[in-house]
Amino acid sequence: MGNLLKVLTREIENYPHFFLDFENAQPTEGEREVWNQVNSVLQDSESILTGLQAYKGAGQEIRDAIQNPNDFMLQERAWNSVCPLVIKLKKFYSFSLRLEEALQSLLECLTCPPLTPTQHLEREQALAKQFAEILHFTLRFDELKMRIPAIQNDFSYYRRTISRNRINNMNLDIENEVNNEMANRMSLFYAEATPMLKTLSTATTNFVTENKTLPLENTTDCLSTMASVCKVMLETPEYSSRFSSDDTLLFCMRVMVGVIILYDHVHPNGAFNKSSKIDMKGCIKVLKDQPADNVEGLLNALKFTTKHLNDESTPKNIRTMLQ
Repeated sequence: MGNLLKVLTREIENYPHFFLDFENAQPTEGEREVWNQVNSVLQDSESILTGLQAYKGAGQEIRDAIQNPNDFMLQERAWNSVCPLVIKLKKFYSFSLRLEEALQSLLECLTCPPLTPTQHLEREQALAKQFAEILHFTLRFDELKMRIPAIQNDFSYYRRTISRNRINNMNLDIENEVNNEMANRMSLFYAEATPMLKTLSTATTNFVTENKTLPLENTTDCLSTMASVCKVMLETPEYSSRFSSDDTLLFCMRVMVGVIILYDHVHPNGAFNKSSKIDMKGCIKVLKDQPADNVEGLLNALKFTTKHLNDESTPKNIRTMLQ
């Protein structure tokens, strides 16, 4: 708490203002149990990103096999190239399930009464930081995945080959690792343009649906507060100057965009409506004030992965800003 600075009285329109210490927040005794649980998931996130970044598809081997259907060696080579990739894709998919659980644990802590979402985020900064880290990872994963069309090509070839069962004696014990049910679930996951974001949106929506006694506002206010706090930290030199690294600014931008997208999926009216508790105009302006290279992917995420941007209720000036 000592690290928090309430903003001076120049608050605009009652948007929450305080400093969220994304660099140094440490768990209190009350946060420790959930923090440890979530940390065990997050500590694998960098290796997942490294694995995705290094993903080299089996495009050439697959083309050769398709063009030469009677060449057994080429069929075998394609199959042996694809199988390790499918194991890797299963690892990424399995991580999304762990991330989903971690997110729900954090939402339980950050939305439960009697504290307001603002009080939770202020007092439980280490959990708020982990929530932010999940969003940061998610946007990075999806940005990378979008650039790797080989993923779906490799997986389609794998499924076609398994279902035709043409390769009877080759490494079919992979089906013990990726059986038909798992392959179906993975297929749905990778068919999404932004699979991790879809996972988090669904997890947040399910959290709201399953916790019927918890008002929807507790969850949406948690998201809108986080968006507002990130926006203020980015546009206020007294705050942004406290970050020791430029990477934290980019982190802050990604988190702001992530919570906006989640809010837009969970709130019935979305994030762009005039009644929204997120200052969308301000958030977009903050992004547009940054170097274009840093924010192009984030502006695209707002354009293409939100749910309500093209609703009639979205003010025209907001739509224009995102064109």
